[in-house]
Amino acid sequence: MKQLRVVLSFLVVAVVLAAPAVQAQATRTWVSGVGDDANPCSRTAPCKTFAGAISKTAAGGEISVLDPGGFGAVTITKAITINGDGTLAGILSAGTNGVIINAGVNDRIVLRNLSINGAGTGLNGIRFLAGKSLLVDNCSLSGFTTAGIDVAVAATVDVMVKDTTITGAATGIKVAATAGNALATIDNVHLQGLTNGLEAAANSRVSITRSVISDNASNGIFTSVASAVVNVENCLVALNNVAGINASVSGSTIRVSNNDIQNNTSGISIAAGATVSSANNNRVVGNSGTTAPNGVAIPVQ
Repeated sequence: MKQLRVVLSFLVVAVVLAAPAVQAQATRTWVSGVGDDANPCSRTAPCKTFAGAISKTAAGGEISVLDPGGFGAVTITKAITINGDGTLAGILSAGTNGVIINAGVNDRIVLRNLSINGAGTGLNGIRFLAGKSLLVDNCSLSGFTTAGIDVAVAATVDVMVKDTTITGAATGIKVAATAGNALATIDNVHLQGLTNGLEAAANSRVSITRSVISDNASNGIFTSVASAVVNVENCLVALNNVAGINASVSGSTIRVSNNDIQNNTSGISIAAGATVSSANNNRVVGNSGTTAPNGVAIPVQ
C-alpha cells in the first residue's frame, strides 16, 4: 500500500512538471503540406494546418509556411501573423469562411502572402469581426459568394489592404461598423470580376489609392449607408456595368482626385442628398453617361 502511494505521488509530480511543457507556446511555428497537427509545429516537426498551428503559437507570434500546400480555414482569436512568404500558402474554404478574425480589442492581425479560394461556394475570404487592426498584404482571394474581405466590426478598428487581388465574389471589399468607425486604407489593390468592387457601409471611412476597380457587374465603388465616406485617388475605375463611382445613399460622401473613370455605364452617379466632391483633375471619359460632382471642390495646395 505504501509502495502504491509512492508510485501515485510520483505520477502526480510528473504530470505537474510536464504540464508547462505541454502548454508552452512558441513565438514562431511552422506548417507544411506534409506536416501533422499532432506535431509541436517546430521547424523540423511542422503542423499540417493553420488551425492546428494557431493553438501552439503564442499571442503576437507568427505562423510561417515551409512548403506549398493547402492549410485549411482558420479562426483567429488573438494577435497573430500568418505568413506564406516564399511559397504557395493556400486556404481552400468551399462552403465556409476562409479566415474569421474574432480577437481582442488590442490584438493586431497580419495576413501576408496567402491564396484564399472559396471554390465558388465559400462565404467570405476574410471576415473581420473584432480586433484592433488587420493588415492584408500581398494576398489573392477568389470564389466567394459574399465578400472577398468583409469588415463587420462593433468598435473602431484600423484595416489596411495592400498589393492584393480579389476576383469572383459578390463584393470585393465591404467595410462596416455597428459602433465606432471602421477605418480602412486600400492601396494597390485589384477589384475585378465582382458584382461590386468596394462597398462602404455603416460608419466606414475608406481611402483607396493606386488601385484598379474594373469589369464589375454592378458598381466599382459605392456607398450603401448615409454615414459612409470614401476617398478615391489615383485609381482606374473602368468597365463597371452600373456606375464607376456611386454615392447611392443620401448623406454619404465620395471624394475623387486624379482618377481615370472610363467606359462605365455611368461614370459618376449621385443619389439625392449624397455628395461627390472633386479636385477637378479626374479624367471622366467614354462613359455612357455621368453626373457632374455636386460637392465643394477639394482644395489643392
